[in-house]
Amino acid sequence: MAQFIPFSDKVEVNGQTVMATVTAFPDFMKLIGLDLLEKNGLKNINPNGWYSQKGWLDTFRQISEKYGEHTLFGIGKKIPENAVFPPQIQNLEQALAAIDVAYRMNHRNGEIGYYKLVSFDTKSKKALMECHNPYPCSFDKGIITTMARRFNQGNGVISVELDTTKPSRRDGGEKSWYTITW
Repeated sequence: MAQFIPFSDKVEVNGQTVMATVTAFPDFMKLIGLDLLEKNGLKNINPNGWYSQKGWLDTFRQISEKYGEHTLFGIGKKIPENAVFPPQIQNLEQALAAIDVAYRMNHRNGEIGYYKLVSFDTKSKKALMECHNPYPCSFDKGIITTMARRFNQGNGVISVELDTTKPSRRDGGEKSWYTITW
């Protein structure tokens, strides 16, 4: 399924996660983020509340059209600071695997998709993530990048790249694949 289209209109996202949309914008643009959320039915966001994933995805689509992929990447990078994540993460492999756990903690009411750590090779310093969800590819890349950088433990420079040899949601595919190297 392509980006920006929820698997079910019943899916909700917690308010703390939705607020990453605003915190990713520079201070002088935060009101723009709030305005975009409100235009999509997401107003007076309570961190403990639950909100329409469809409205959030509609906001992402508008951000993509007006401000580009870099802004979506920035929002993705803010997710680990704003969403609920399991507290026991201690290394890079656990961090990448925990993205799916956190995704499930921050979404409810229907099919949401997943983030799957397909492989993790310490020797070659390479991992592969499979992402099957309705979010934009640059947003996923931001989440993966922040988690990898946070838990890399000084093992080299992190690189996260969309695998362009496979179909991706950006191109209307069902899934997107990311190669993580360090």
